[in-house]
Amino acid sequence: MAKHTKLLATIALLSAGVAGQAAAQTIKIGVNEPLTGPFAASGTYVVNGAKIAADEINSKGGILGKKIELVIEDNKSNPTEAAAVAEKLITADKVPVIMGAWGSSLTLAVMPKLMEYKVPMVVETSSSGKITTTGNPYIFRISPPSSVEAAAFKPILPKLSIKKADFLVINNDWGRGAAEDFGKVLKADNIQVGLVETMDQSAQDMSAQLSKIKATDSDTIMVTTAVEQLTLVLKQATALGIKKQIVTTGGSQNPDQLIDQAGVAANGTFHLTTFAPWYPDETPNPPATKYFLGEWKKRGFNFAGATESFRGYDGIRTIAAAIEKAGKAEPEAIAAALWQTELLGLNGKIKFEKQGPSGKESGQSMPNVYLIKIDNSKVVLPKL
Repeated sequence: MAKHTKLLATIALLSAGVAGQAAAQTIKIGVNEPLTGPFAASGTYVVNGAKIAADEINSKGGILGKKIELVIEDNKSNPTEAAAVAEKLITADKVPVIMGAWGSSLTLAVMPKLMEYKVPMVVETSSSGKITTTGNPYIFRISPPSSVEAAAFKPILPKLSIKKADFLVINNDWGRGAAEDFGKVLKADNIQVGLVETMDQSAQDMSAQLSKIKATDSDTIMVTTAVEQLTLVLKQATALGIKKQIVTTGGSQNPDQLIDQAGVAANGTFHLTTFAPWYPDETPNPPATKYFLGEWKKRGFNFAGATESFRGYDGIRTIAAAIEKAGKAEPEAIAAALWQTELLGLNGKIKFEKQGPSGKESGQSMPNVYLIKIDNSKVVLPKL
């Protein structure tokens, strides 16, 4: 019996060793995204973009002689869940780096976990200014904060003839931050800011807020929310007979999806976005854009998702470049290497600048921002 027990123990140890060896053959990257809940469509687009990047990298031999393995978890569009997912990825899955977490409220909830465990995260979507200004040295954001979007919008203002704007924004850090940052830019240009109305992320009926806005003397409505809710806003604004100019922020509108789902209600609306897949030759990296769009189509994904999925693609490519530069897949080494990482993403150069309090700076890259218009159910780059 003793010999039998010893043999079983030896087999168990050998099995554990083989499993550990197999795990050591890959480099894990955590992916913390909303795959269910109100932001599920957007999170799924980002994850699919990340998979294209991982497959591309692995087809070229991986990094440091190993394949990369995406450990994908659903944060359920919920901040508490996002924090729990981050902890699980770090402590149970032992990932040395994470990409996430789509929404600003989700990313802000994750940030204390990054500090606690000293693990870096590449932020692919969130736009709240708080993310890079609160003093978290493990944050590296490739998407533009609302302040960068608003600054890019400033030169366009005279062409849109805005004299007074009301805001309708999702009631979270993303939406409130956008209203604050765009409001500052408008006021600095002597444009009046009227009502600032909010809507819960699960709200389906925004007619009360829209009716208030309809009654004002504003000529423009600035809207910030995810594509599903934005579709409802456009339909309800049309049903109420609102004729005001609509401009959306946040780069999460999926204009093609709006055309499909909102129909004529989307016509005439303007949208700030950080990628222009409709015009590959107008992007900063046309060959990479064409490759990515080719892969997206090859996998049978809806073209509408390309405006968000590219962030997952660029996020994983950024992480892979940092791991390669670090020479090892360890959290502190990757965090240090991210400061030295520079590559051409689908929406411009990815290179991190320091933001936040001295000694605790976060990294912020400065991508391109485009203003597109939906005209006769087509996406156009207006000549402004």
